[in-house]
Amino acid sequence: MSIPGLIRLDAADAQAGGQERPFSKAVRAGDFVYVSGQVPTRDGEVVTGNITVQTEVVIENIKDILALAGCGMEHVVKVGVWLDDPRDFTSFNAVFKKHFSAHPPARSAVQSPLMIDAKVEMDVVAYFPLDG
Repeated sequence: MSIPGLIRLDAADAQAGGQERPFSKAVRAGDFVYVSGQVPTRDGEVVTGNITVQTEVVIENIKDILALAGCGMEHVVKVGVWLDDPRDFTSFNAVFKKHFSAHPPARSAVQSPLMIDAKVEMDVVAYFPLDG
């Protein structure tokens, strides 16, 4: 069943290791864009590196997905963060601040075991009116 006004944003990529995803990368519902949780992957593989490296990759992936909806980081109003190790919180915050200093969104952060080798996962909600 199709829902009026709902747009699924799914560009072809290898982020799922060539497997079909059982979810959308992002969904636009009216003036809001909901980006699914992003982990530090390129070409379907987790990027090796510390929390700083992995957070940069996650944010790069989020920027690419937001661009599919015609918006950017300045439109992000809410971020959910999962950290594998809470000791990475300070280093994560340094990267986060670099990308969100001009327009800081609301944010939640929790510690949770993640997929193997991933240190961080983030999802975002952006507000970008269709008419403007």
